[in-house]
Amino acid sequence: MSNVTSPFLQHGREVFVVDAVRTPIGRAHPEKGAFRDTHAVTLLRECLTALMDRSGIEPAEVDDVMTGCVNQFGEQSRNIARSAWLAAGYPYEVPATTVDRRCGSAQSAMAFAAAMIASGTLDVVVAAGVEHMQHIPIDAHVKVSDLYGSPWPPDLLERYDFIPQGLSAELIADRWDISREAMDELAVGSHARAVQAAEEGRFARELVPVETPHGTVALDQGLRPTTSMESLGALRTVFKEDGRITAGTSSQLSDGASAVLFAGRDAVDRLGLVPRARIVDQVTVGVDPIIMLTGPIPATRKLLRRTGLTIDDLDLMEVNEAFASVVLAWQRELGADLEKTNVNGGAMALGHPVGSTGTRLTATLLNDSSGPTTNSV
Repeated sequence: MSNVTSPFLQHGREVFVVDAVRTPIGRAHPEKGAFRDTHAVTLLRECLTALMDRSGIEPAEVDDVMTGCVNQFGEQSRNIARSAWLAAGYPYEVPATTVDRRCGSAQSAMAFAAAMIASGTLDVVVAAGVEHMQHIPIDAHVKVSDLYGSPWPPDLLERYDFIPQGLSAELIADRWDISREAMDELAVGSHARAVQAAEEGRFARELVPVETPHGTVALDQGLRPTTSMESLGALRTVFKEDGRITAGTSSQLSDGASAVLFAGRDAVDRLGLVPRARIVDQVTVGVDPIIMLTGPIPATRKLLRRTGLTIDDLDLMEVNEAFASVVLAWQRELGADLEKTNVNGGAMALGHPVGSTGTRLTATLLNDSSGPTTNSV
């Protein structure tokens, strides 16, 4: 797809992905979680260190560090991107910032990084993500802030009856008439693919082992080789008594970090870097906040329209498995081939450390593509 063009390429400098790494993903469990006694800053630090070491770039050459993190509270507060960079012993002259766009936080960090390079403002940027969901439960900061007032004023609540994401996933299943059996089948396939990928060593290039008080963590913790239609069929629904979504068709609460190194053409040439992918285009969309998980549908449509590509032109795709209904609704609307989607499993098997998942998806996609340089959309 070297001849593909887009507004991004037409109006900006070329942006390349040099490398991408991630920690293993640990279960968010107080007793069995692999990272139960590991600080969130440590997880991100290990990714930053590995990224610098693998690329051979001097940390001082980095212009900025942009990191996604949803729950910026407790050990993830006070700009965790900056804390991790300093914890790695890297130059304090390099700035860092932390981004919250909920589950798309790390994806936004990448979008900002690529846009800044394309504009000519920066040359080398690290985009990363981190979330320790065992130490900082989902929306912990909102629960504390409720002591000082609701995050939503009355007039906004008159417009929207905000609901949990699980209920949004149920609404998607209802709207697209997605059966529980179809969702269970997708989840079984996710586990089977992830287990096979792990056994074949397909995650090896992206994984960064992490030393913990309980030993070295080198493998993803959430994989369940025994997952079957029978075992998932025995699960109760979790968001509605008469619903269709179960724990098995939901993403796992997890701990982890990931990071991607971006560079412009001038920096690639000047520093002798070997790019592994090129950014062809990128989009961000907004959707109805009540059924917010449908975002991949208009985002994919807009991206294909801007690039002139069709869904069949894409060889590999990653769509976050926040819930099985999300992927299946996207597939039905776009006509995507699920054999080319999440080929190494997704968040139902690997886990979904929310602030980290965007860069994790990129690491997995990058490391499963062939050749030293590929076009990525």
